[in-house]
Amino acid sequence: MLWEETFGAQLEKFLRAEQFIFHAPMKEHTTFKIGGEADVLIFPSSAEEVSKIFKLVELFSLPCIVLGNGSNVLVRDKGIRGVVVKFTEKFFGGMRCEGQRLVACAGAKLKDVSICAAENGLTGLEFACGIPGSIGGAIFMNAGAYDGEMKNVIASVKAVTRGGEFIEFSGASLQLGYRHSIFQENGCAICEVELILQRGNVDDIKNKMADFTYRRESKQPLDLPSAGSTFKRPKGHFAGTLIDKTGLKGLKIGGAMVSEKHAGFVVNTGEATAQDVLNLIEEVKRRVNEAHGVTLSPEVRIIGEE
Repeated sequence: MLWEETFGAQLEKFLRAEQFIFHAPMKEHTTFKIGGEADVLIFPSSAEEVSKIFKLVELFSLPCIVLGNGSNVLVRDKGIRGVVVKFTEKFFGGMRCEGQRLVACAGAKLKDVSICAAENGLTGLEFACGIPGSIGGAIFMNAGAYDGEMKNVIASVKAVTRGGEFIEFSGASLQLGYRHSIFQENGCAICEVELILQRGNVDDIKNKMADFTYRRESKQPLDLPSAGSTFKRPKGHFAGTLIDKTGLKGLKIGGAMVSEKHAGFVVNTGEATAQDVLNLIEEVKRRVNEAHGVTLSPEVRIIGEE
């Protein structure tokens, strides 16, 4: 395609060759290990680069999707047209502590940020030690576990608008709710996050994290690719419990299966397609609604060409 050659030539002006891939198989860039090709996948290493990428995307009138670690997404089998901007630990994963404040770049893994907090005697982020996403993705989804959520620890977020402008949000302005933030509507790319934590005892913090890690490893199907919890928590219920009570553990469509270890997870048993997963999600929704009168909604973000 002519646009790819021209677009690539423009990227080469401010990015290294290893920072972008044309025709990138998204199954190699998501924890589900599923998905067709993205036209171009870009790994920025600074907010300035994000700004330049967005301005270029706008110039070429291309669609653009922003991803973190790829841990809460299902990419459809036909892939993604246009540009995927992905924040990774390798290119955009720095972090630092400043007193009770911890500043992290968007690509930093949430687990590593929680470890950094613990090593600096800061408490409040223990709940995040087992969440497999980036901190940018955690803000985007207001990730939470074990009665903790990102909403409780965010001081501010530095981001870039789709027009390439730099903008800063206070934690209070992020409209954080259950698996929701303002970034799901405004399209801005989260670039840097500032957390405010409390002083604590290092041993106590690490013991709490060890307990959460043990609980997660003993209950969740970490041996198979997945996107984490597949369904949102319906009001007054737990999705996994409803699915289990409906007798759906082990239910399989193609290579996708309701985990036999935790019914709230759909896993990739080997060669699952996105369509396998989508078909299984619909079947689970149908059977749970039929048995319990509860409508489940996917928590996983479904993206790509239908």
